Amino acid sequence: MMKQTIVSSFAIALLATSCAAQKLSVPNVEQLKTEASKSIQQQYDTYKDVALDIWGFAELGYQEVKSSNLLQDVLNKNGFKTESGVAGIPTAFVSSYGSGKPVIAILAEFDALPGLTQDASPEKSPAEGRTSGHGCGHHLFGTGSVAAAIAIKELMVQGKIKGTVRVYGCPAEEGGSGKVYLVREGLFKDVDVAVHWHPDDINATSYTSSIANKSAKFRFYGVSAHAASAPQNGRSALDAVEAMNYMVNMMREHVPQESRIHYVITDGGKAPNVVPDFAEVYYYVRHPERSWAESVFERIVKASEGAALGTGTTTDYEIIGGTHDLLINKTLAEAMQANLLKIGGVEYTEAEKEFAAKISKTFIGEVPDVSRAGTVMKAPHIEDSRGSTDVGDVSYVVPTVGMRAATWVPGTSAHSWQAVASGGTEIGTKGMMVAAKSVAAMAIDLFTNPKLIEDAKAELKASVGDYEYKAMLGDRKPALDYRN
Repeated sequence: MMKQTIVSSFAIALLATSCAAQKLSVPNVEQLKTEASKSIQQQYDTYKDVALDIWGFAELGYQEVKSSNLLQDVLNKNGFKTESGVAGIPTAFVSSYGSGKPVIAILAEFDALPGLTQDASPEKSPAEGRTSGHGCGHHLFGTGSVAAAIAIKELMVQGKIKGTVRVYGCPAEEGGSGKVYLVREGLFKDVDVAVHWHPDDINATSYTSSIANKSAKFRFYGVSAHAASAPQNGRSALDAVEAMNYMVNMMREHVPQESRIHYVITDGGKAPNVVPDFAEVYYYVRHPERSWAESVFERIVKASEGAALGTGTTTDYEIIGGTHDLLINKTLAEAMQANLLKIGGVEYTEAEKEFAAKISKTFIGEVPDVSRAGTVMKAPHIEDSRGSTDVGDVSYVVPTVGMRAATWVPGTSAHSWQAVASGGTEIGTKGMMVAAKSVAAMAIDLFTNPKLIEDAKAELKASVGDYEYKAMLGDRKPALDYRN
């Protein structure tokens, strides 16, 4: 009897020990998020220096050699394995750590914008020696994404989470459609979820879509002649550009009101007394529905043909970019919102408040209170945005979730010198850290909750329906010289 009691007691103790071990093996998700946030914060100065280096490089799309190399170096030094020059793009890369499922992708951008040269001051002050600037904050975007991935890698090293984390180095988001080529080459085929973020003047989960975009450079070829002594012998390519623009501007009355059409003349001749034998105009066409973007674009092509016919010139065009609208995955967005609310916003020092007050004086329209940078926006209803992003193409092939962090003074417009200025200060760095921590927390949810991934995939399948993804830019090779 006593022997049986002893055996039973031993069995109970063994069972209790086994249960305790099983309990310990289940990760404490919130603790993991806290550890990741602390790890990112401890490297504040390191990530700040990386971001500011890229801010100083201010390299344009497909020319981001130093920026791309720097991010790759940081990842490689932290144990990631990197494949460079993917999808036929020298500055694109994929860096991986870990093995097996799930595979979580973190997107990283790093291209600048032409013409937005500015130093880190609250008054308009072009930076000496630079003709471009990070008016969309991609120096912060790329660095923050790398920071989040490294924090996930550290948890993997400690055996606290399993799977694969990947950083996708994505060049030329600004008009070059870099991610489209990565999607087209199948680089996301085995990815379970993609996570991204973007600089902004608010802290908010991306519950809003973006609009489809198709762009092209239209080129006209004429005949040069002396504009005064022999104008009858000339056929002006610039006249053709102007005729095309006039027809397109009249067409605005007869396209869906959600459409957006914009252009710049990139070459209009070299001297007034020489009839230009070459001219070029660069067009963007946008609409919330990709089919309408395609339809309006085809009408613009017809306008170019009519302009050439009427001016005695010839014409052709080159597709430069094409991006899908962004599919919002509500399953993932709700999880991201919960993480962002826990991370919180940005707190300004007195010096930063003074900077904000000065730069706010340069804004047009109503200026929000700077305290907005310290709060997280409540998730709004889903509505269409007026911007475009090549993340849209990613969202059609893998469940995708994003957020925005206040890296700029509230009231700042993207693609402005004010955005460049804020991005070169602690205001930008602090916002980047909010993003890095939020992206890492979201990734932890994905690594520890298979049901979240399963539900997100089901939602994507329902959203896409029977549509078969096809790149809007066709089968052209990456437009590596589109900024030249």
